Amino acid sequence: MSIVRPYGDTTGDGMVQLSFTLPIPHDKRAEGAAIQLANKMGMDPALLVHAKPMGELTFFVVYGKVSHLVDTDKVQVVERDFPLLSAKEVNATIKRTLRRRLNVVGACIGTDAHTVGIDAILNLKGIAGEKGLEYYSELSVTNMGAQVSVPDLVETARERKADAVLVSQVVTQRDAHLQNTRAMSAAFREALPAGKRPLLIVGGPRFDELMAADLGVDRIFTRGTTPREVASYLVHALAGSPS
Repeated sequence: MSIVRPYGDTTGDGMVQLSFTLPIPHDKRAEGAAIQLANKMGMDPALLVHAKPMGELTFFVVYGKVSHLVDTDKVQVVERDFPLLSAKEVNATIKRTLRRRLNVVGACIGTDAHTVGIDAILNLKGIAGEKGLEYYSELSVTNMGAQVSVPDLVETARERKADAVLVSQVVTQRDAHLQNTRAMSAAFREALPAGKRPLLIVGGPRFDELMAADLGVDRIFTRGTTPREVASYLVHALAGSPS
């Protein structure tokens, strides 16, 4: 069936759990406000299961029933449209088709200082048992680290003759990740002609994979992405499929 509803205690009961913060001190009125908000969002009945004071703010968890249905046939996602390759296949394909090393430059741009994501993809140690892109003999990797300005990223990519630029963005306050990505893609369009531009790839836990065209990038990777997936995509986009 393509029509589904949330599952809480029993099949089809429509029960969901919601957490949020209100900018008011914790008291009975604050708890009432939380229930009122949940009711306005379609939860009926709504049960307050947790409230924690945070200075002048209060964090809430509400459990309740919703009547909404989801049609899974209308859900839009970005499916992986390239084969998942081994490190050996990645290296062999690059060596055979490019006949040189594939150059990758990575960074966290703007004020973002969260390097865990970019390091997991680029650094040799990798993540979850997978080696990072530095492990691949046919990849030349430059990790610029955190808080890199867009002009510095563009200049480094130009100097290294980057085939691909990987940008990680974790900070999302006031849509900083979207603004930074648009600024980055615009800077590359201004600095380099279409045929000379590197592949632009962004990643982070709060990106929507469907927004690649809107943000001016070639690919968006979200949480759970592994180095092998990124390496396979680079081969797919820049070196063709293995024979």
